[in-house]
Amino acid sequence: MDLSNLKPAKGSIKSDKRIGRGQGTGRGGTSTRGHKGAKSRSGYSRKFGFEGGQMPLQRRVPKFGFKNINRVEYRAINIEVLQVLADKSDVTVIDPEFLIDAGMAGKNDRVKILGNGTLTSKLEVKAHAFSKSAVEAIEASQGTVVKL
Repeated sequence: MDLSNLKPAKGSIKSDKRIGRGQGTGRGGTSTRGHKGAKSRSGYSRKFGFEGGQMPLQRRVPKFGFKNINRVEYRAINIEVLQVLADKSDVTVIDPEFLIDAGMAGKNDRVKILGNGTLTSKLEVKAHAFSKSAVEAIEASQGTVVKL
């Protein structure tokens, strides 16, 4: 067997319907389009979302809410995660670049440190935002907090 003699499996390939090739084919005349009306004409295309004149779904469902264009999204990282990272790599400074290298944040993410878990290592933590409990926990372990 090589590329020159490959064939599809038996029965897996069907020939296309040859529409509009005479009455003897069974698909002549109206060519499977029914009688008259816009759908039988050449060049017909229905508007997206058109439901035959019935009120379409996107007009039946009410609009609500809004998107705040000033919203700032943060990648939330708990101090228990910082402790695990510090134990693995023996570092004293944790900053967004370190978290990106560790796969905990994306290169465009803003980082917020949250206070869930316990921190025993003395760390200098640099991030864009901190929760109050995270600041307390870092300073309780003689660490320092640097807001970027």
